[in-house]
Amino acid sequence: MTIDQQLQQLIQQAPTDEAKADLQVIAPVLKALAKRLQHLDYYLLQDLEQRWVMTQLQHRGQPDLTKTVIYAYPSLEAVSMAQPNPDPQLMALPIPTVQLLFQLLAIKPIDSLIFLDQSQPPGIEISRQLLQSLIAQQLQPPIEMA
Repeated sequence: MTIDQQLQQLIQQAPTDEAKADLQVIAPVLKALAKRLQHLDYYLLQDLEQRWVMTQLQHRGQPDLTKTVIYAYPSLEAVSMAQPNPDPQLMALPIPTVQLLFQLLAIKPIDSLIFLDQSQPPGIEISRQLLQSLIAQQLQPPIEMA
């Protein structure tokens, strides 16, 4: 599915007309972020109940500073390379990029998604804070010039 098709599906699956209207307002933000990424789908490690595997990262210089991230892999091969000793209780399933970004708003324990791509070795981190900030900017009324 293209990014536009993913957005359309997300909007169509909204439970209420109000939710659909809200999604239409934030759709340009989700689209802009999704276009920065190289893949239309990413693979996430999930447990057998399809809960996403979260990783707690700790700052090297400040051990008290932590954040919770989810790694998004570009392919099953990339998942295999990152998990040399696979856990039989985990599986990797593809998730549309737009859905991942939208879920970042909803899943409170997650601070960031880290999208791993071969061309950008450290990956692209998109934080909940950045996403919320971009949405807040989108919701602000335009400044009127007199």
